[in-house]
Amino acid sequence: MAPPTATATTAGSRSRADARREALLDAASRLVEGGPIDEVTMESVAVAAGVSRPLVYKHFANRHELLRALYERESAMLHRELSIAVGRCERLEDMFRALVEGALRAQASRGATFVALAAGGGRPRGQRGVQQRRDARTVRHFADRAVAELGIEEASAVTGVRIALGSIPVVLDQWRRRRTAEHAGQLADAYVRMVMGGLRSLD
Repeated sequence: MAPPTATATTAGSRSRADARREALLDAASRLVEGGPIDEVTMESVAVAAGVSRPLVYKHFANRHELLRALYERESAMLHRELSIAVGRCERLEDMFRALVEGALRAQASRGATFVALAAGGGRPRGQRGVQQRRDARTVRHFADRAVAELGIEEASAVTGVRIALGSIPVVLDQWRRRRTAEHAGQLADAYVRMVMGGLRSLD
């Protein structure tokens, strides 16, 4: 049997390192969900992950870098989940419903984590730019569908979609006032009706 090549060995080492890094972020995520953000330290993450503190430092220079990496990962995961849900839809109305329902589910399951990370300095400085680029792609995708399905002009579609997407934080704020599945359903229904009615009025 031939010995592994240097490339294969390097790839295997990188894969193991990536797996260890993800395990540390998983441990940090559980700590953020379970208690005050101030208690998430390099030591507490090492204990939660069942590893030595030097191993945590091998992957993250300090606590702030660890929290920033966790914020980036959670944000990317949420964006990917919402993109997949929207991508499965063929009608514009279903796309908006998938987006708002996914945002409501995320608020229920991860909202506290994002708030804690942002408050604890975990939100990276460049994250705003990343989110703006994601939002621009989302607007483009929805606007293209609005033009094709509703026959409205492109400029109106872009403006309408931007307003619609900008209203989702309002929906989430309303849900936080009464955190029930029934209320989430009512909010999603109202959001979709208002958005689709508004877009149709632009033709």
